[in-house]
Amino acid sequence: MAETLLFNALQQAIDEEMARDSTVFVLGEDVGHYGGSYKVTKDLYKKYGELRVLDTPIAENSFTGLAVGAAMTGLRPIIEGMNMGFLLLAFNQIANNAGMLRYTSGGNYKIPMVIRGPGGVGRQLGAEHSQRLEAYFQAVPGLKIVACSTPYNAKGLLKAAIRDDNPVLFFEHVLLYNLKENLPEEEYLLPLDKAEIVRRGQDVTILTYSRMRHHVMQAVKTLEKQGYDPEVIDLISLKPLDLDTIGASVRKTHRVIVVEECMRTGGVAAEIIASINDRFFDELDAPVLRLSSQDIPTPYNGTLERLTIVQPEQIVEAVEKMVALRV
Repeated sequence: MAETLLFNALQQAIDEEMARDSTVFVLGEDVGHYGGSYKVTKDLYKKYGELRVLDTPIAENSFTGLAVGAAMTGLRPIIEGMNMGFLLLAFNQIANNAGMLRYTSGGNYKIPMVIRGPGGVGRQLGAEHSQRLEAYFQAVPGLKIVACSTPYNAKGLLKAAIRDDNPVLFFEHVLLYNLKENLPEEEYLLPLDKAEIVRRGQDVTILTYSRMRHHVMQAVKTLEKQGYDPEVIDLISLKPLDLDTIGASVRKTHRVIVVEECMRTGGVAAEIIASINDRFFDELDAPVLRLSSQDIPTPYNGTLERLTIVQPEQIVEAVEKMVALRV
């Protein structure tokens, strides 16, 4: 086991897959000589050269379209968005091309590509650099959406995403890159469509993902001292949802809280709640509770920024209220 930072875990995943498969290549702004805005592609240019680590112009729609075409011809591109919010400029290429071409071509083309990079609400990065694109792409057919949350799952999920024959949106949180964890020396991959049960419990199911996993676990420390026994599930796969794992937990606890950094209106939690109500309504002893970010552009002011997203104390309060409704 070796202690590894999350950004280094991602770098290892890309390096290992590039060494294993010559069709894998990286492209994006400053991914080559500079090593990426958060050093995820550090030193890969020296090892693999400019034909496999491509520094692109500041033109997201162009290099995303290039990557789709490369994937159609059998290559496996990894796009790095310097900030995931910038990839809104490539929405057409991701949605109309990457997401749909395998289907509209009758299966004649595979689109094995990964679109990854830093996103989420950072620390005073301002509204345009604090985007949570999972909600934007949730409705696009043909895409897989994954959110990593630890160095361990970041590496295993990215390796699996690179090997997948479909387009994968791979979300990394800008505030998690310096997380440390001991990683196995041997190779491992993790499934792209499975949630992780972070903590087993009986009182209430807390569904979360990305940075909010860590806010939830901070809240759990307080809740345990108060005698509560929450079950915590890191969704990991935002599309498709792992409804088997979610359903098994709902049948056990009969209460659900969804904690997300996404916006409340049209966010990931809205889809989760609809899915739970569709499939497991009779198992619920209380309405599903949603803790989401405020429906406003993220303020630059640090105090206001904190107020827009869910904090551990709000999670504690929500669990207390929900468990108090026990019949």
